[in-house]
Amino acid sequence: MRKALRWLLALTVLIGTLSTAGAATAAEPGATDIKDQLLAIPGMSLIQEKPYPGYRYFVLNYTQPVDHRHPSAGTFQQRITVLHKDVSRPTVFYTGGYNVSTTPSRREPTQIVDGNQVSMEYRFFTPSRPAPADWSKLDIWQAASDQHRIFGALKKIYTKNWISTGGSKGGMTATYYERFYPHDMDGVVAYVAPNDVVNDEDSAYDRFFTTVGTKECRDRLNAVQREALVRREPLEKKYEAYAAENGYTFTTIGSLDRAYEAVVLDYVWGFWQYSLLTDCDTIPADAATATDDEIWTSVDTISGFSFYTDQGLEPYTPYYYQAGTQLGAPTIHFPHIEKKYIRYGYQPPRNFVPRDITMCFQPRAMRDVDTWVRHNARHMLFVYGQNDPWGAERFRLGKGAKDSYVFTAPGLNHGANVAGLTADEKSLATARILEWAGVSSTAVAQAKPLARFDSKLDVRDVEREPALRP
Repeated sequence: MRKALRWLLALTVLIGTLSTAGAATAAEPGATDIKDQLLAIPGMSLIQEKPYPGYRYFVLNYTQPVDHRHPSAGTFQQRITVLHKDVSRPTVFYTGGYNVSTTPSRREPTQIVDGNQVSMEYRFFTPSRPAPADWSKLDIWQAASDQHRIFGALKKIYTKNWISTGGSKGGMTATYYERFYPHDMDGVVAYVAPNDVVNDEDSAYDRFFTTVGTKECRDRLNAVQREALVRREPLEKKYEAYAAENGYTFTTIGSLDRAYEAVVLDYVWGFWQYSLLTDCDTIPADAATATDDEIWTSVDTISGFSFYTDQGLEPYTPYYYQAGTQLGAPTIHFPHIEKKYIRYGYQPPRNFVPRDITMCFQPRAMRDVDTWVRHNARHMLFVYGQNDPWGAERFRLGKGAKDSYVFTAPGLNHGANVAGLTADEKSLATARILEWAGVSSTAVAQAKPLARFDSKLDVRDVEREPALRP
C-alpha cells in the first residue's frame, strides 16, 4: 500500500492552483521569506497570517485528493496552520483529530524541542470537507495519507527532524499515521490515545469505574446520575423548555427522551474525563435531597444538555462516522441504576449520524493498528492519565517495540501530559523526545524543555471533545 502511494508526492497536476476564493496565489520559486517559500508549494494558499512574538503564524489551505487511491477523482481544500520559528529547528506535526484551531498555540513537544509546529485539520471536519461529501473516503488510511502529503511538501522547507503528536483522537491519528507511513517521522508522542481493539468487548471500562478515585466520590457521582433518571419527568420538562428557548431539535438521535438519557449516562464518564478528584466537592453530597435545579446544573455542567441535539451533534458527525465504521465505541453498564430507569443504554454511533449517511463497521481496522504497534513501534511515546476512562483500553507494547514507552500520569485525567509524569519518567520522556528531535546531546542530557513556558502559547487545556467520545 505504501509503495503504491509514493508517486503521489511527485504529483503536481492536481494540486496546482486550486484555492479558496480570495486566497493568496503561489509565490515564485526561489523565494527566501518563509511565507513566500510556503506559497511556492503547489496547491498551498494563504488564508491569513497572524502575528505572534518570536514566530510567524500562518493559516493555510492545501489542496488534497479526495481519494488518495484515485487522485484524479477530485480534490478538496484542507486547512493547516504553521507556527514558524526557524527552518534550522525541528518540526512538530500536530493534529487533534477534529477541527484545527486558527489561534497560535504550541503543543507540549513543540515547547520541549523549541521548534516549529504544523497543525492539520482532520478531513471532513468543516471547512476541510469535500463537496459533495463521499463519506466512504473518511477513514484512517486516507487521513494518514493527508498527513503524508503535507509532510512531503513541507519537508523540503523544514529539513530537520520531525515528531508527530496529538491528544485523544489526535493521539490515535498520530499512531495511525505512524502505522501507515513509518518512515516519515523521527518520533511520535501520543497523548491519552484510546485503543478499542475489539469493539464488542468493553469490560475494561466497567472495571475502571469500580476503582477510579475514591468510593466517596464514586458514590456521589453514581447517586446524581441515578437521581437524574428517577426525576426524568420533571427534568425532561425543563429540557423541553431549554430546547425550545434555544431552537434545539432532535431529528438525528430521534427524540428528546433519547437525548436526555444519553446526556445523563455520559455524566460519570464525563466527570472523570475532564475533572480531577478534588472536583468531587462540587458534586451534590446527597442527591436524594438535592433540588431539581441542583441535579440539572450538575449534569449540564459535566455532560452538557445541548450536546445530543442536532445542533450539538452536527460538528462531530465525522467523528461518530469513524467510530461506527473503524474506531469503535465503548459500552458500559450501570449496576447502581435499576433497569427500569434505563430505556436505551449507551447508544451506538449510528444513532448520532444522519440516516442518509451509510455506515458499515470494519472490525479488523483497529486490530491491525494494535498488532503493528506491539510488534513494530519505534520511537513512540504514549502518555495516559491515571483517572481518565479512555486509558482503560490503551496501546500496549510487545517484544518487537524498540525505544518506545507507555507512561501514566498519577491522578491526571484526559489532559495528562509529560509534565504530569513522575520525576523519573518525566526526565526519561523529555530526553527521548529531544533525542528523536535531533537536538544537541547536551540538551538531551539536561532533559528539560528548551523553550520557556508561554502562558498564552502553551495553554495546557484538556483535549475537549464529546463526553464519552475521545
